[in-house]
Amino acid sequence: MTTRNFMTVSFAALSQNEAFARVAVASFISQWDVTVEELEEIKTVVSEAVTNAIIHGYEENAEGVVRISVSIEDGLVDLLVEDQGKGIEDVDLAMQPLYTSKPELERSGMGFTIMENFMDTLEVVTAVGKGTTVRLTKRLSCAKALQN
Repeated sequence: MTTRNFMTVSFAALSQNEAFARVAVASFISQWDVTVEELEEIKTVVSEAVTNAIIHGYEENAEGVVRISVSIEDGLVDLLVEDQGKGIEDVDLAMQPLYTSKPELERSGMGFTIMENFMDTLEVVTAVGKGTTVRLTKRLSCAKALQN
């Protein structure tokens, strides 16, 4: 039988809410028989995507809203992090390791690289002046074990 569960949370585009986002998603994901490594990877990815939305999408404008939607179906995590900020002018450039549009903030430029390495898929949909949606998926090891 297919089991699907989901949650959505929205919050102000404030840096201190990045920790809240991590905890909210981790609490939701931990309902499954997830490994500590998988949980840490997902928490890290949430941090990277939320930080990008706050710093780059909204340029730390607290009036902006970041939305996270997570669903799990048969051990497949589908994670969306959305903003209605300024969008990304050049996604290919933004996804290059070590590239940052905010060098004055001493950003590492590794956010998308980390997301790609920790998740199975990464998709970025963006429109300049309208915002960005980052979609990430990961098949949990508990689901892989059920398939064998």
